[in-house]
Amino acid sequence: MAFATSSATLQVASSLHGEALSSSSKSNIFMGAPVTFSASTLSGKQLHSRKQLVVFSKKLSGLAEAMRIRRERELKSTTKGIRRPPLRRGKVSPRLPVPDHIPKPPYVGSNLLPEISSEYQIHDSEGIACMRAACELAARVLDNAGKLVRPSVTTNEIDKAVHQMIIDAGAYPSPLGYGGFPKSVCTSVNECMCHGIPDSRQLQDGDIINIDVTVYLNGYHGDTSKTFLCGDVSDAMKRLVKVTEECLERGIAVCKDGASFKKIGKRISEHAEKYGYGVVERFVGHGVGTVFHSEPFIYHHRNDQPGHMVEGQTFTIEPILTLGSIECVTWPDNWTAVAADGTPAAQFEHTILITRTGAEILTTI
Repeated sequence: MAFATSSATLQVASSLHGEALSSSSKSNIFMGAPVTFSASTLSGKQLHSRKQLVVFSKKLSGLAEAMRIRRERELKSTTKGIRRPPLRRGKVSPRLPVPDHIPKPPYVGSNLLPEISSEYQIHDSEGIACMRAACELAARVLDNAGKLVRPSVTTNEIDKAVHQMIIDAGAYPSPLGYGGFPKSVCTSVNECMCHGIPDSRQLQDGDIINIDVTVYLNGYHGDTSKTFLCGDVSDAMKRLVKVTEECLERGIAVCKDGASFKKIGKRISEHAEKYGYGVVERFVGHGVGTVFHSEPFIYHHRNDQPGHMVEGQTFTIEPILTLGSIECVTWPDNWTAVAADGTPAAQFEHTILITRTGAEILTTI
């Protein structure tokens, strides 16, 4: 589960992903304004180079304009009958019980959001084995939860099934009781960016839903999420979901011992921009292990944050892409974060382990 970023101090806000300092190094768009020189001062080679520069600049300008038009068309198609009615809060049932014999994280029993640990979570061989077990369970639960997605199913039914699968495995559903969160899983539908609280709302034909599963097994958290299609989904929303997953894959591909964290955001932004999608800056990935949320903060947009990956380290990468605005509004429940303009958002997440030569995706079956 991601946590949110504010432009002030490092702090936890009303989200499962706490609020951290946002470095918003915006991407530059080359719009094709050529540099002016006097022709008499340029050689033939220089003139040729100048012409190539202008042509290249115009191509970039044309690409940016083409992507803008494409995005506008997708937004219009999503609005005309395909776009879902605005989300409304359904009835939230009481939290489900967890058997006494199942070990619980230290934050259970308090409605206060835990402090974000400043220590990187780097594991020895025993710790890595525990992380693999927790993450494999989370991936298996998520896969089974996805099979429940269909029109007429409520997100509360998904929560109940996820809860039962986790406790049957002798684990604890990490979101339950985290800062007072009332459910065992996050279910974020359509314009909900993240932290959706399961309720009585039925899924509709054409919806998309992100299911975010975290389990606490033998003292370690495994964290993963995926956006699923419900019934007959529009091409525009299908493409958004597909590209979001590709962005996650590209972010993971740059990870290895000694690599800089900022490469993740650069690679994700480059791919998202090809399709004209926005990359949400407020919600970031995080270190995960014996502690649910810790540093480093993993920014998914272009940034200049310092820091390098270390072998044996575990953290999440979990980009959120949107068809429209990257700004969000938080509901009065202090959790549900929806796109400010009501357009769809998609998210994918893996917990990864940094190795000497790359990254191992732990949240796989």
